[in-house]
Amino acid sequence: MNPPDYLSSLFSLAGKVAVVIGGTGELCGAMAEGLAGAGAEVVLVGRNAEKAEARLAKIHAAGGKAWFVSAEAGSKADLEKLLAAVLARSGRVDIVVNGAGVNSPTPFLDISEEEFDRILRVNVKGVFLACQIFGKYLVERGTGGAIINVGSLTALTPLSRVFTYSASKAAVHSFSKNLAREWAPKGVRVNVLVPGFFPAEQNRKVLTPDRVASIMTHTPMKRFGEARELIGATLLLASDAGSFITGHELTVDGGFMAQTI
Repeated sequence: MNPPDYLSSLFSLAGKVAVVIGGTGELCGAMAEGLAGAGAEVVLVGRNAEKAEARLAKIHAAGGKAWFVSAEAGSKADLEKLLAAVLARSGRVDIVVNGAGVNSPTPFLDISEEEFDRILRVNVKGVFLACQIFGKYLVERGTGGAIINVGSLTALTPLSRVFTYSASKAAVHSFSKNLAREWAPKGVRVNVLVPGFFPAEQNRKVLTPDRVASIMTHTPMKRFGEARELIGATLLLASDAGSFITGHELTVDGGFMAQTI
């Protein structure tokens, strides 16, 4: 077997359908491009149709197959309609990426209940509902599947200025591991993809000059990640190449978690 054929046999997603919740964003959009490039039919899920069209254009230009559904990550009704729409059009779901998220740099003593509730509704409730709705389908179908929940370094180590975001992502990490354990006998793998520092819409307000300097001090590679650098990890967790990987927190962080002093 020559190398291209061997790699394709490991990482090919041909015939698979991937639902990418948060796919209109920068990071999950790049992940969606990677899934489509590996052969999956990709369903972008978000609320910004303009961003979705731009991402779809890139996927289609590269020869991929993708379409868009407008849905609110924290709405059970929207997610139930999403599953029904995907099954009606594509006939199946094999991969689910939960990447919708919001953040805020508000000092702890100034965080309002409204802000706290908003962040937890998207970051925790949204992932909870998607895992419940799509996970039920995958478990009952009985032929396996892959769920990739997007986590955060701040769920693994304390980071300042993102208190509610930290709590929300810690919850995502926790119930991802629990689901991995519960659904492993059904062939449904649940993993957490943990990006390091990647400039994106949800964290730009936090990336002040002094914080950027601190991040660089603690990142051995001395740079931010680029969205495309999440694709390899995404394909590993989504494909048969990762068939024995579940309950794992896969960091893509330029060495951030390896740096101590």
